[in-house]
Amino acid sequence: MNLKELSLKLGLSPTTVSRALNGYPEVNEATRDRVLVAAKRFDYRPNSRAIRLASGRSMAVGHVFPVAIKNEIMNPIFADFIAGAGEVYAPNGYDLLLSVVADDQEEAAYRELKSRGAVDGVIIHALRTDDPRIGILTSLGIPFVCHGRATDVTQDYSWVDVNNRRAFLRATDFLLDLGHERIALVNGTERMDFATRRRSGFFDAQIARGITPNEAFVSAGSMTEFSGYEAASRMLEADNPPTAFLASSMLSGMGVRRALEGRGLKLGRDVSVIIFDDELSYLRNGEDLPIFTATRSSVRDAGRIAAQMLLDLITGAAPGPQHRLLEADLIIGQTTGPVLRHTQI
Repeated sequence: MNLKELSLKLGLSPTTVSRALNGYPEVNEATRDRVLVAAKRFDYRPNSRAIRLASGRSMAVGHVFPVAIKNEIMNPIFADFIAGAGEVYAPNGYDLLLSVVADDQEEAAYRELKSRGAVDGVIIHALRTDDPRIGILTSLGIPFVCHGRATDVTQDYSWVDVNNRRAFLRATDFLLDLGHERIALVNGTERMDFATRRRSGFFDAQIARGITPNEAFVSAGSMTEFSGYEAASRMLEADNPPTAFLASSMLSGMGVRRALEGRGLKLGRDVSVIIFDDELSYLRNGEDLPIFTATRSSVRDAGRIAAQMLLDLITGAAPGPQHRLLEADLIIGQTTGPVLRHTQI
C-alpha cells in the first residue's frame, strides 16, 4: 500500500497523512492516532526516499565514537542500547549512521555530518563530566540527545539517564543494614559522569552512618571481567579486607566473583556482592531467580526512550530540551547476606 491509497482509505489528504506519520506538531492528536492505527492495520511502510525529498531530511541518526572510547562499541551495553533505539528508528523510516573517528577529529566529524546533511540528529554516548560535545552540537544546531549527563555542563540539553547516585546509595545502605562496614567499590572510569555519581552515592551512604569511606577500597577502570578480578584480588590482600563489594557492571562483578572463589570464599556467605545490572539480552543475571543482588535498569529501554526523544526534537514534536531520569530497582539475588562476625577472610 502506498501513501495515496492509505490517504483514500482515511479520507484525508496525502499531505495530512504524511505529516501525521512524521510527527508534525500541527496535526492534532486524534488525527495522528487515527493515521497510526490505520498504518499499522494496513501494514503501511513509508517510502524513505520520498520522505527525504519531501521533508529535506536525511532520515538518518548519527552515533559518533572517538577512538578513546571505541571500546564502548564492543560493550554489550552499547549493543542493547542500539537494539532498543532501532525499535524506534525502523518503523519511523530512520537509518543509523555509525562513525569511529580519531580523538582529535570528533568536532570535525560533527561539522562534516552537518555540512553534508548526512544526519538529522545524533545520540551522544559515554558522557564525560565536562563533555565538550554538548557545546559543539549546540553551536552547530544539530538536534541531539545524551545517554547520560555531564555534571559540569551548565547549559540545558536533552538527556536520558539512570539515577546512578541513588542506585549506589541504596545498594550501600542495603549492605550497611546487613552489618557490612568494610565495603569496596569496583567502579567504572571516573572521567565518565555515571561513575562519579556512583562514587558519590557510595560515599554519601557511608558518611550518613558515621563511617569514613576507605579510599583503598575504591578502584576505577574499564568495566571488564579482568579489571574486576584485579581490583578485588588487590583489595582482598589487605589486613582487614572488604566483607562486601559493589561492582559497576555484570562483567566487573564476574571478575570479583572469580577473585573470591579463587580464595575459597562463598558469595553471599563469606563476602557479599552487588552489581549494576543493565538487564542485557544475552548476559542475563539469572532467569526466575537472580544470581547477583543488583541495582537494575534496562539499557534497552533507555535506547527506546532516547531514540523517541531525538525524533521528537527532529520533527518539532518536542518544543525544547527533554529530560528523563530512570530509577534503578534493587533486585535481591544470591550474593548478599549478613556480615560474618569474628571470621577472618
